[in-house]
Amino acid sequence: MAFFSKLKERLFKSSSKLEEGLDAIVEDGGVEEPAEATTPEPTPEPQPEPEPRPEPEPTPIPVPPPSDPEPAPRELPPRPDEVPQAPPVEIPVERPAEVPQAPREATTPPTPLEIPEPAPAAARPGLLGRLLGRGDKPAVTRRALDDDMLEQLEELLISADMGVDTALRVTANMAEGRMGKRLSSQEIKQLLAAEITRIMEPVARPMPLYPNRPQVVLVVGVNGSGKTTTIGKLASQFKAAGKSVMIAAGDTFRAAAVEQLQVWGERAGVPVLTAPEGSDPASLAFDAMTKAEADGADLLMIDTAGRLQNRADLMEELSKIVRVIRKKDPTAPHNTLLVLDATTGQNALSQVEIFQKLADVSGLVMTKLDGTAKGGVLVALADKFGLPIHAIGVGEQIDDLDAFDPEDFADALMGLERE
Repeated sequence: MAFFSKLKERLFKSSSKLEEGLDAIVEDGGVEEPAEATTPEPTPEPQPEPEPRPEPEPTPIPVPPPSDPEPAPRELPPRPDEVPQAPPVEIPVERPAEVPQAPREATTPPTPLEIPEPAPAAARPGLLGRLLGRGDKPAVTRRALDDDMLEQLEELLISADMGVDTALRVTANMAEGRMGKRLSSQEIKQLLAAEITRIMEPVARPMPLYPNRPQVVLVVGVNGSGKTTTIGKLASQFKAAGKSVMIAAGDTFRAAAVEQLQVWGERAGVPVLTAPEGSDPASLAFDAMTKAEADGADLLMIDTAGRLQNRADLMEELSKIVRVIRKKDPTAPHNTLLVLDATTGQNALSQVEIFQKLADVSGLVMTKLDGTAKGGVLVALADKFGLPIHAIGVGEQIDDLDAFDPEDFADALMGLERE
């Protein structure tokens, strides 16, 4: 639940864009529901006023009324003889104080007589509102689901980088059996979230751990996707889970990447193997496997230099790393994680296609969801490729990377609240 709150907060750019779009779509041709939903709002306020009526509960004062007939005999002042007598004298002394209250109450009843007029009308919606849980909700705008509305919804999802095919599939499944039904923006959010969850549930799987020692995890991706930070976070988390972890700083072309990994390694108590700047990353990967075997490490995480998917020479270099690793262990790498930057939007689809051919990608990690309005691309990836999504990142801290939960993601993307 803690990560959901953070995810919802960080996905604000995507969710607010979808929310604004949905509200506009529903209001375009939508009709506001009868004001019955709103009338309960004023009514609960008068209702507390009738509750003060219990003040008339001091209508045990009606008990004095039987004695009031005696004050009525006061109109018979000639009986002062009886009044001087001790018992009656005490009675009038107490009742004059009560009598002024009685007239006040007598004056107040007329005002309640005016209150009951709104009160009965208020009582009906008030009771219904409480029973139905709608007493304090504003009027809701609903629009009948038709072809025009579906087309607008498709365009909205496409604008959130969900992709044409995925957007069509999501809206079609959502509309099944609901054409002509009047829906509010909140109801549409819930339906879309349910459909997104259904699409993403099959791919929500944590990174598998194997008995191989060391289990080799190759981390690939384009420049600036967050590979180095992701490796540091994963190494810290595996270390905290009791695993023996080793990191190979295979981005030998960028000194800053090596230094960054060394900082993460120091924090987590994980050794980081390095090589001189500009040296062959495939050679470093081979040496790191030898060292990890000798030390009995559970996991060896190999960082690689960022490379654009359209640079054939760099992509070939990645293929070389894989070939060298397999000379040491034919089954390695056991996991190839492709780190994707959510801000790239639909470009992430082409990255997956090319990296999957060259490095046999086994799972995805999506980063920087906190800085984009294109969170829908993750749905498109799940729908098109079906690759496991192991984790998502929403910030720079260690706990900002967590296992992927499809329901959490769908609700956060649509801006749904949870109690």
